[in-house]
Amino acid sequence: MIGRLQGTLIAKQPPELLLDVQGVGYEVNVPMSTVYQLPALDQAVVLHTHMVVREDAQLLYGFASLEERALFRALIKVNGVGAKLALTILSGIAADDFVCCVRDEDAATLVRLPGIGKKTAERLIIEMRDRFKDWHGGDLESAGDGAHSATLAPSVEDPAKEALSALIALGYKPQEASRLIRSLDTDGKSSEDIIRASLQSSVKK
Repeated sequence: MIGRLQGTLIAKQPPELLLDVQGVGYEVNVPMSTVYQLPALDQAVVLHTHMVVREDAQLLYGFASLEERALFRALIKVNGVGAKLALTILSGIAADDFVCCVRDEDAATLVRLPGIGKKTAERLIIEMRDRFKDWHGGDLESAGDGAHSATLAPSVEDPAKEALSALIALGYKPQEASRLIRSLDTDGKSSEDIIRASLQSSVKK
C-alpha cells in the first residue's frame, strides 16, 4: 500500500492533483482542506495517502496531515459512507466542527452537505460519537514535513468555471453549484477562494 508521497505538484484540478514522484505521475484525490494548503505548482509537496483498490481501479486519496487521513479512514468505516462522500465531508466542514456536530447530535448541519441525507447523518452520529470522546480541538494541523502553505499559482482558466467543476466533483448538483457561485462576488478571486466561500455558504444555510 502507498501511505505517503513526496514529490512535485505539477497539476491541480480540485479535487484531483497530479504529483510527480521521481518521474512517475500519481493522480491523487484530496479534500479542499488540503487544497487550501498546497504550494504553488512546480513546488515540493508531501501528502499522507490512503489507497483504495477496486476491481476496476486503484485510487489514491491524499491529505495534508496524518490526523486528517485518520478522520477520513474513520468516516469510510461508517456504513453507507464511501471514499467520495468522506472527501466531500472533509471539504465542506472543518474537522472540529464535524466533531462538534457528532457530539451535539446536530444532524441538521450535516444534512446541508451534499450527499448526506437524514439517515446518513444519523448513522454518522451514532457510529462515530464514541470515537470522539477524547477529541481535543486543533488536532488537525498541517504536517510540518513538507506540506507547506504558499501562494497558489494563478490559473489560466476561468476561476469560477474551475470552482464549478470542483463543486460538482465533490457531489453538488450542477444547478446548486451554479447558484452558490452566482451568490458570491468572484471578481479577482482564485478558484480555491470561490470554492471555500461556496462551501461555507452551503453549510451555514
